[in-house]
Amino acid sequence: MQSKNNIVITYVVLVFIWATTPLAIVWSVSDIYILWAMALRFFIALPIAALLLLLLKVKFPLDKIALHSYVAGSFSLIGSQIFTYIATQYLSSGILALMFGLAPIIAGLMAHFALGQHLNRLQWLGMFVAICGLALICFGGSTQNIHPIGIALMLISVFMYCLSIFWVKKVNAEVEPMAQATGSILVSALGAICLMPWIWQYAPTHLPEAKSLFALMYTVIMASLIAMFCYFKLVRSIKATTLSLTNVMTPLLAMFIGVLINHEKLSILGVVGTVIILTGLFLYFYKDLQASRRLQSHLKHQHSEH
Repeated sequence: MQSKNNIVITYVVLVFIWATTPLAIVWSVSDIYILWAMALRFFIALPIAALLLLLLKVKFPLDKIALHSYVAGSFSLIGSQIFTYIATQYLSSGILALMFGLAPIIAGLMAHFALGQHLNRLQWLGMFVAICGLALICFGGSTQNIHPIGIALMLISVFMYCLSIFWVKKVNAEVEPMAQATGSILVSALGAICLMPWIWQYAPTHLPEAKSLFALMYTVIMASLIAMFCYFKLVRSIKATTLSLTNVMTPLLAMFIGVLINHEKLSILGVVGTVIILTGLFLYFYKDLQASRRLQSHLKHQHSEH
């Protein structure tokens, strides 16, 4: 029970952080060049993560399988985030979060076509309904910024994120979640160093304004460290499609946070689209939820007999 409660708490924390991260990314690039904001995020996160490993005495394996897992995990960091940061030029924080709502759909399709996982009619229907909801919010009169280039960039970003989930699970390395997060940040920081020849000319020449600095530190501590720890812990504990469900909850929260903190206006179509997305996701996960409920009922029955 304790383990199950830990997973639920981890899941809730991850949803909250990822719901607030798009706004933090948008704020962080308001006074720092986009790819420098991303690079600084990994450069600052790496020594903090390494220090945490030392303090917590977490083993950091460097064998071939572990290194492979770190590379796989980096696709959910720099692999995905490079496209997200570039997309900030074209989309608002609300739309950035909304695009990640496609994660369960893309994860489901990847599982179907790459791994041969069967999708039932209800799941196909759920996918269709959820996509209709997203389309309504994205293209049906939302007051937030929309641009086709930004939409395309975010689709690539979400694909990379989903690819990372399946890749890390496939590698299945015996690595602690904190070590996995640190290894993935390390690979991402090395990737950011490779970008330097192209972005050096845009290096910050002055101390950024307080809002940008706060947002940058938020992406470092919350999004790169705590969220990645939660993420890799969940990757090992729950199904990939269930983990990707976090990215459908986050847009709903992100839109609410945008209204409260960033004074973004939510249209009636936005509310209707949200309800449609939830309906689609309920349909998509309906059989999984039923199976989970049956399993819990069976376990309770067995426990009462003993």
